[in-house]
Amino acid sequence: MPIAPSKAFPTSSLMETLKTKMATMQLGSLTLPSRFWLAPLAGYTNLAFRTSVRELGGLGHATTDLVNAKALIRTCRKTMDLIQTSTFDRPFAVQLYGHVIEDMVAAAKWLEGYGVTSVDINMGCPVRKVTKSGGGSALLCEGSNATTLVQKIVESVKIPVTVKMRLGWDKDNLSGPWFAREFEKLGVAAITIHGRTREQGFSGSVDLDGIRSVVEAVEKIPIIGNGDVKGVSDAKAMFEKTGCAGIAIGRGALLNPWIFQQLSTWDLTGEPCPHAGWMDRLQFMRRHFRLLVEHKGERFSCLAFRKVANWYCRVLKPGHQIQQQLVQLESPAHFEDLANQIEELVKIRPEPNWPDLECPVKVPSGPISHW
Repeated sequence: MPIAPSKAFPTSSLMETLKTKMATMQLGSLTLPSRFWLAPLAGYTNLAFRTSVRELGGLGHATTDLVNAKALIRTCRKTMDLIQTSTFDRPFAVQLYGHVIEDMVAAAKWLEGYGVTSVDINMGCPVRKVTKSGGGSALLCEGSNATTLVQKIVESVKIPVTVKMRLGWDKDNLSGPWFAREFEKLGVAAITIHGRTREQGFSGSVDLDGIRSVVEAVEKIPIIGNGDVKGVSDAKAMFEKTGCAGIAIGRGALLNPWIFQQLSTWDLTGEPCPHAGWMDRLQFMRRHFRLLVEHKGERFSCLAFRKVANWYCRVLKPGHQIQQQLVQLESPAHFEDLANQIEELVKIRPEPNWPDLECPVKVPSGPISHW
C-alpha cells in the first residue's frame, strides 16, 4: 500500500493541484509533471526507492543507476535488475555508459523497445571503474568521439535522448559549455550538468557560475542543474544564479525523500509543505524495505538494505546497537523487529527542527585522482 498522508503532508486537494498544475517543463515532446528530477545514484536509485519516492508526490522524472551498454545488449542478469521498472514508474530514463558507438546505439534501441521514457547518456561519472574504459566523464576529453556517439544515438531512436555531464575534466578544461552547444545542435532533448569537474569528485562547493555558463551556451533545450541541493533555499539559489530550467537531486533525496514534494509545493504556492516527522520517516523506511522484498526477494532485499541502512540511521538516530544490526540485516522478520524498536524510540521524541538538521551523506573526500 502507498504511504498514507499525515499532518506533515499536503492535503489531498493540494496534491491534486500539484498533479494538474505542475507540468512546468518539456522533455522533447514529453510533458513532465514537475521540474524536479531524481538523479541517478549507483546502488541507490533502484525501482524500490524510485517507487517509494514517487508515492510521496512532486517527482518530475527519475533515472536508473548507470548501466553498462555492452552488458545491457547481452541482457546480463545484474543489468536487468538495474533497469527493472513498473507501470507506476513513469516517466523514467535508463542511464547508459560506454564509449563504443555501436554498443551504445544498440543499447539505446533495445531500451526504446523495452519502453523507457528517455535514454540518458552518462558523461559525468568520475570513478575509475567507468572512466578507465573511456566512459563516463572520460568522454569530456573526447570531443569528436563524444559528439559522434551522441549524434548516432539521437538518430537511432524516437524517444528523447539526454546527457548528464560535469563542467569539465578539471579547472583547466571546462568543456561543458562547448559540449552543451554541440549536443543541442545534434538534437539532445536536455542536459543535466553537475556543477563540479571530474577532478573535484564531490569535494568543494558546486560552481553555480559554471552551471550558468552551460545554460547560456544553449538556445532552447532545458539545462538541469545538479549538485548540493538539499532544500528550498538551495533550489532557489540554483534557479536564481544559474537560470536553469530544472533541478536534479541525488544525495539530497537519500536523507529527505520528501524533497520533491516540498519543492513542487514551493514552486506552486511559494511555500514548501511541512517537513515529515519521525514516524513518517520510519514509515517510509518500512515501505522502501517492503518494496525491496517485493522486487528482489527476501535474501537480496536484506543485502540491498544493508547498503542504505546507514543513511536511514543518520536521520532516525536509533543508536549504535540497532544501527549495527541494520547493516547486518538477516531477514524481513529481523527488519520488522528492529523497525518496531525504532518506533518505540521515536514516538516519544519531540520533533527536531528539520530544516536546520545537517546529516550529510558520506562520499569520498578530496580530488578524484586521490580516491
